[in-house]
Amino acid sequence: MQETMQYSDLSKKSSVAVRFAIAAGAIGVVLLSAGCSSKRYVRSQTAPIVQQTNDLDARTAKDHRNIMDTDERAQHGIAGAQSAADAAGQHATTAGQSADAAGKTAQDAANRVSTLNGVIAGLDNYKPLSDVSVTFGFDKAVLTAKDKADLDGVAESLKTTHHFILEVTGGTDSVGDASYNYALSQRRADAVVTYLSAKYNVAPHKFYIVGLGKDEAVATNKTAAGRSKNRRVQVRVLSNMQDESSTQASGNPS
Repeated sequence: MQETMQYSDLSKKSSVAVRFAIAAGAIGVVLLSAGCSSKRYVRSQTAPIVQQTNDLDARTAKDHRNIMDTDERAQHGIAGAQSAADAAGQHATTAGQSADAAGKTAQDAANRVSTLNGVIAGLDNYKPLSDVSVTFGFDKAVLTAKDKADLDGVAESLKTTHHFILEVTGGTDSVGDASYNYALSQRRADAVVTYLSAKYNVAPHKFYIVGLGKDEAVATNKTAAGRSKNRRVQVRVLSNMQDESSTQASGNPS
């Protein structure tokens, strides 16, 4: 009987333990389920915030890149505008300098003409004895064989001429700017003087040289033939005939 009661007690205890275990398992399941639900809830609540944060970071980075690109383009634009302004200023300065140079060259040419006229007017009745013109190729200041032959004829006449001066006047056609043509006409006149001085030993004080550029054309510049005639150097032999005749009469050649 006692054994039966002990067995009954054991059965009761076992049943209680089983129920307790089941209850504990159920509670664990509930807690696990509740934990999983909490995590899912938290994730569901935080996921949009994280996404918004990521989106905000992306937009901020994009805006920063756009700002940097805009600033870079602005800097390039400013640099380009400054460069264009500097170039325009340089061109204006160069144009002003060219205009000043042309004006100065023109004034120098006018002064040389005035000086030549003054020298001749101050001498005794100088009159032209001979006149020859030599022409040049376009933009050239080099004597041709024909030019040298013409100058040789002038030089031969000087052997029997006393108290002479040589008026050497350079010219150009109308092509090109004034400043360049003044210099070109002077180079052409210098070529003639150099040839006569070197080959015939004509003294430097015998020459009166003027480069007139395109200012005093001898022919029209509307045709090729006319422009060719304007690319010339005119050489005039002037002499004081009265002084020469009186010197010859006195028997004192100069």
